[in-house]
Amino acid sequence: MNTQATLRNRTALGAVVAATLTLGTAAAADVTLNVNSWAGPSYPLASQTVALCADIEEVTEGRVSCNILPKAVASPTQTFDAVASGIVDLGYIVHGYTAGQFELTKSVEFPLFGDTAEVMSVAYQRVHDRMLAEADEHAGVKVLAVHTHGPGQVFNIRRPIETLADLEGLKMRVGGGVINDVSEAIGVVPILKPATEVYELLSTGVADGVFFAKDGVVPYSLPDVVDHATFVPGGMYNISFGWLANEDKWNSIPESDRALIEPLIGEGLARRMGKAFDEADQVAVQALEDAGIPIVEADEAFVSELAATTEPLRAAWIEEVKALRVDGQAVLDALQAEVETIEQAGS
Repeated sequence: MNTQATLRNRTALGAVVAATLTLGTAAAADVTLNVNSWAGPSYPLASQTVALCADIEEVTEGRVSCNILPKAVASPTQTFDAVASGIVDLGYIVHGYTAGQFELTKSVEFPLFGDTAEVMSVAYQRVHDRMLAEADEHAGVKVLAVHTHGPGQVFNIRRPIETLADLEGLKMRVGGGVINDVSEAIGVVPILKPATEVYELLSTGVADGVFFAKDGVVPYSLPDVVDHATFVPGGMYNISFGWLANEDKWNSIPESDRALIEPLIGEGLARRMGKAFDEADQVAVQALEDAGIPIVEADEAFVSELAATTEPLRAAWIEEVKALRVDGQAVLDALQAEVETIEQAGS
């Protein structure tokens, strides 16, 4: 082989090697997040998973994308562990579904917290970042955001609920967390079950009713199985949600792309979720009215009695979180102050 041919072959081989390395580098930079989504497809948790993933892919120009698993591989109660262990890379949880694991997240679950999910969620995210995150209750995962749904209300198949006494003795499905304690304080028999089981519980009469935010009315077909609704200003309770990512997988995303994703998580994701839940609440009211289901608006006496009856729960929680070196009263005060600030700002 002459010298020129050898040089040509070496040049060609070098080009192939360079191209291969370039392709390998590009492939290594691309990250696919396997996402566990267990909520019904029309429920805000599931629909906003799709929207969030689309936005992540857009801002990173496809370098980071999601693979939303067609069927959840982890149940609502298993999702935290599935994310922490890397079985999945991203998922959302209801903190109250895992009894005993989370205490600080109960701060937003007490009755009469607020009237819109957006305001409550943004307030919660801000206070979480300032006062709760450092306690590291989510050790083992990357917390993308925390938020609430809209204020929890009362739906049942037995009778109109106009006073707290009307609830006594009823078997009510609850979602865990503070609403369990609220139920016992007001004489309700709580049945801890995920939202996905509500229709069956009510249609079979296993439960007399459900403490539910309005957002679940349409996705879980409540107009087909309930006969009465009571709306409580500020809510009978709230539910704390968390969006989580596997730490190793998250850290495998190049820092430059994580910077692009940052506005989509934290307060941005909390606000997104709040808006979605508020929109679902509005749809729910219309669906109940169309179905002819009577709605009782709780009066001041109802609200005052609820506040007085559940005040000891707040006091007990404040005492409990001292073990986590958290000033519970300061947290509750900060949440209320943030709600008022956001409402006054109109955003």
